Amino acid sequence: LLEPTNGSINWGKTLINNINIIRQHQLMVFQRPVLLHRSVKSNIEHALKLRRVPFSERKSRTMLALSKCNLEPLENFPARSLSGGEQQRLALARAWAIMPQVLFLDEPTNNLDPAAVKSVESLITSFHNSGTKIIMTTHDLAQAKRLADEILFIHNGKLLEQTKADHFFLKPKTPEALAFINGEL
Repeated sequence: LLEPTNGSINWGKTLINNINIIRQHQLMVFQRPVLLHRSVKSNIEHALKLRRVPFSERKSRTMLALSKCNLEPLENFPARSLSGGEQQRLALARAWAIMPQVLFLDEPTNNLDPAAVKSVESLITSFHNSGTKIIMTTHDLAQAKRLADEILFIHNGKLLEQTKADHFFLKPKTPEALAFINGEL
């Protein structure tokens, strides 16, 4: 979201100096989805239009995304009238239609009921299985255990650990990570 102040970005094997090129391949889904005053279907179509997807492809990609996220029955409903879980699924449907290389998720299941959490986690797993790199923030340790391949543990703005998820939960390297896992931090 912010322009880097220094450093460099390697995208695959390529050093990228233009942040706008990188932005074309990534997408962010916020904790509270940002939805337009349009129908569910129009929210997806508009995102595709902004990404300059040809008009001839928009309908099929929209319908595929609606199907993938179980939103077909709601396609003509006003997006902002949906429940919290349905809104999050719509945000993920927009992402599915765009199919970014990297999907950033900010606490995507915060304040959702257990059924909605399960639905959103299933979609996240589908993204991951399709080859999209998922970078997700969560404070939910059980969710991190279910979904994560790798953990980056950040405390007070500093990266303290970066390791495989199973290693992190079995044998954290820092006292802060251990305290977090034990509910003491």
